[in-house]
Order: sequence, then structure tokens, then C-alpha cells
Amino acid sequence: MKEYKAMVKQAEEYGHKNVGEQQQLFFFNQLSPGSCFWEPMGARIYNKLISWLQAQYRDRGYTEVITPNVFNLKLWETSGHAAKYKDDMFLFDVEGQEFGMKPMNCPGHCVMFKHRLRSYRDLPMRYADFGVLHRNEASGALHGLTRVRRFQQDDAHIFCRMDQIEQEVLGCLEFVKFVYDKFGFKLSFMLSTRPDNFLGEIPTWDKAEAALENCLKTFCGRHEDIAPHAINPKDGAFYGPKIDIQVRDSMKRARQCATVQLDFQLPQRFELQYTPKEKAADGSVTRPVIVHRAVLGSLERFIAVLTEHLKGKWPFWMSPRQ
Repeated sequence: MKEYKAMVKQAEEYGHKNVGEQQQLFFFNQLSPGSCFWEPMGARIYNKLISWLQAQYRDRGYTEVITPNVFNLKLWETSGHAAKYKDDMFLFDVEGQEFGMKPMNCPGHCVMFKHRLRSYRDLPMRYADFGVLHRNEASGALHGLTRVRRFQQDDAHIFCRMDQIEQEVLGCLEFVKFVYDKFGFKLSFMLSTRPDNFLGEIPTWDKAEAALENCLKTFCGRHEDIAPHAINPKDGAFYGPKIDIQVRDSMKRARQCATVQLDFQLPQRFELQYTPKEKAADGSVTRPVIVHRAVLGSLERFIAVLTEHLKGKWPFWMSPRQ
């Protein structure tokens, strides 16, 4: 009980909103609820994280792209997000047509992949995007940096061949471990399986879940400090299963940040294809597989988690006052 009370006291004292105010990192204002104002010291931390990740991207074969913030709702109808996610989007009329602020990057990356002819030699293609995202969270759900309406992710989508799934997913998991080890977090991994509101066919889902489970078994077997993965039933994304990564901070709290997801649905819905080395005997098109990947997740949420984990004591390389 004494240990628990000490943890509660620390959580209050080193809460990210308190540290943010004391160190003049960020604040919120009711003129833009759920959207953070980053002061100069906070912006240094924010930008330092991005520049550090950009250096990692260059070493790991990612290419940064920039995509629009506003799209015609037709994009989200094609992707399936309009049916599942429309109530959580900021929508408005433009010359009689419905447009919206993007809440995620994947449909825009599908448009980019489809814009040019692709060959099997081009794959894997790893698109990274720090674009601004907006989600219309209920005002009562907003909470500091952990639940916001305007945010950025260290978002990436990997377009790959079927025979490249394992190497790409394992590469993502090793990237996650590298990043969180640097900050002293402990990691645990869960396979989140097909939800009730899934898109697509069950055999496709079974194949995707089996691929991710094989990757998890291989990855966890490589690292003595990683426990075998758990199963999180029916908690996958509507378009595919995912690997959810929980981090345990210095106050022994479990927090959700990173995710790796496997998607066979969006390539079908956007009719993505590439020229294979050998054409199928039945003349069918060859579609890529998409690996959705975020290491930090939302930068806002990660900075909240990191602030509390470090208790506001920043390492020298990212300290805003060095």
C-alpha cells in the first residue's frame, strides 16, 4: 500500500500537464479545444524527436512523403473509413461537395502508390509521413496530450510483396525495440485479432493473423528480455489484425503507443497492383500488402508518456535548454 501511495503521489507531481506548465513546454486554450500550443522549449523537444526519427528513416530505407490535409469524402468512402469513422471526422461543404480533414494517412498513401506503374522490383516501398491529423474527439474525452483533436504521428506505410511480409514486420518490431530501449521502457506485445465489424473475407483475415503471429514468435524468441506475446481477441482494426505494443514506464504503468498492422483490404479497395516477376496463370492482377506502422504513435501522446516516465528530466541530447 505504501508503494502504491508513493506511485500515486509521483503520478500527480510529475503529470505531463504539471511538467509542461512548470517548464513552459505547452498549453491548451479553449479557443481551440484539444489542439496544443507548443511553446519554444516544447517545440524543441517535438522537433528533436522528429529529426532523430528522420535520421533513423534514412538508415532503415524509408522515404518521407507529404500528402494533403483535406480530401473529398469520396476518398474515405473508397477506403471504408466513411462507414466506420465518419462521426469522428471534421467535415465541411466545398462547392456542394463534402470534404474532410484527414484523420489518418493510409488512404492518401494508397493514392500516391497508385499514381504510377509499379514493379515487383520497386517493393518494398516505405512511405513515412509526419502530416498533421485531425479527429473530432468528444470534448469530454479530451485530456492533456494523451487525447487531442490535432496531432502528428510518426506514421509509415510499407507496400510489399507477400514474400516480404515477415522481413518487413520483423524490421518494424526491431525498430520499435530500438526506440523504446533508448528511453528505458519495458515492452510487451499483443496480437489483436479480427473484430466484429471487420471488412473483407475470413480466409484473408486468417492468413494475415497467422503471418503476424509467426513474426511475433520469431521476434520474441530472439530477445530474452521480451516475454511471449499475448492474444487480444477482437481488437484488431476493421481492415486487418495488428500487433499492439504496451510500454511500462518508470512508475510501472502500462501505456499504449506503438502499433504494427497488416492490411490486405485497402489494396483491394483502391485496386492497387504491381507488375510481378511472373504473371499469374489466370491473368489476375497482383496486389501489394500494406504494413501500417507507427513507432511513437501520436507524438503528442508519446511526449506525455515520456515526460512522466522521465519525470521531466530530459536526456542531454533532447533537452530543450542545452
